[in-house]
Amino acid sequence: MAVLTAQEDDFPRWYQDVLTKAKLAENGPARGTIVIRPNGYVLWERMHAEVDGRIKAAGAQNAYFPLLIPMSFFEREAQHVEGFSPELAVVTHGGGKELAEPLAIRPTSETVIGEYMAKWIDSYRDLPLILNQWANVVRWEMRPRIFLRTTEFLWQEGHTAHATEPEARQYARRILREVYEDFMRNILAMPVIVGRKTARERFAGAANTMTCEGIMRDAKALQMGTSHELGQRFSQAFEIAYSTADGTRNHCWTTSWGASTRMLGGLIMCHGDDFGLVLPPALAPVQAVVVVVKESDGAVTRAASALVDELKAIGMRAKLDDNSSQGFGWRATEWDLQGVPIRVELGPRDVADSAALLFRRDTREKSSVGLSSVVDAVRKLAPRIQSDMLSAATARRDAVIVDCATLDEAREVAQAGVARVPWELVGDAGEAELAAGGLTVRCLQRSDGLLPESDDDTGALAYVARAY
Repeated sequence: MAVLTAQEDDFPRWYQDVLTKAKLAENGPARGTIVIRPNGYVLWERMHAEVDGRIKAAGAQNAYFPLLIPMSFFEREAQHVEGFSPELAVVTHGGGKELAEPLAIRPTSETVIGEYMAKWIDSYRDLPLILNQWANVVRWEMRPRIFLRTTEFLWQEGHTAHATEPEARQYARRILREVYEDFMRNILAMPVIVGRKTARERFAGAANTMTCEGIMRDAKALQMGTSHELGQRFSQAFEIAYSTADGTRNHCWTTSWGASTRMLGGLIMCHGDDFGLVLPPALAPVQAVVVVVKESDGAVTRAASALVDELKAIGMRAKLDDNSSQGFGWRATEWDLQGVPIRVELGPRDVADSAALLFRRDTREKSSVGLSSVVDAVRKLAPRIQSDMLSAATARRDAVIVDCATLDEAREVAQAGVARVPWELVGDAGEAELAAGGLTVRCLQRSDGLLPESDDDTGALAYVARAY
């Protein structure tokens, strides 16, 4: 029977235990690479489908661009190449010969997509151009951790070109709110903090970076998704320009935005407990498992199978566990590890009494339900669990956020929690001091919860924390 390290004893060890014992992922043969096992990849497939649907609803079309990018592309935008140089993996030989020009394995695709946007855009009629790709990227990570920081990871990256700055700004914020925040709150049940990155934390080459920050059970922050206003820096570097109705030639305003398999790590660490994963029903590949606790003459299996069919008929993702030859305790532990939201337990006595036991994974509460009412009870319970998980995660997050009146107080609080302090008390100098102690300003947010309009927005609050 699987046993996990307790979170309060060693949170990093607990996280690694969940990855291993829930059969989610393991280290690949090359340093910093990962193998995502079927149990983990099905979660990514669910995330992919939900995010992809939201991206397409926002007007984007999917495309694919090369993995290998000429180094000269990066050199066209100075801040971009400077920001990514330490993370680049570069191919210098191919076919047994030294290449005339080294090729970077994409760390992100602003440069290569910019090259093709310049070819595809000629007139204002070609705008906006809204593209997205699902791909792998490589960033040479010094301290890899599965799903959180790995040399290779999976993600989506969106890239757009617009006629005006306001249009680009509005679209970047639309992605942040309608795609990322909506997905994270309503599917992952994660109450992310939405804010503006400081200049120090900004994406290399961006004019503005906005973020969704999750707070994990150990009170550390995790950047879950970002959206960038790139201004005209890339359009000028790659000559992404269009002709207006009167024939004037203008450079486009561009954006980029992305979310990755890091969301899997966030899901685990935000909701997981000492028994394993805890999955929100909206995401869970299996929302309800019907378990045959013990069998005698086949009656229990027939009743359980009928329940699964009925659950599937109402649109639930249901699964039958009729492996009664294996001990129920072992199977229950495995379903706990995998985080299935609802477990319906059925044995000979239950069938005789026309009843079943309902177990909800998030609170570990059990209740007896009449056999004829099981399907309706499960149907009603799933959205309740979804809502309760968001409420519980919000309460845990809010419990570790402390309002601070000085930089010293913020520094102390952020050692084991999240400090919220006026940005004017921190500033660039204070941020550098915090960074020296392993603390970062995760984002800036106005007191009304809205995004600051500039780096110097009066009244902006800084969220300070340790981060993954």
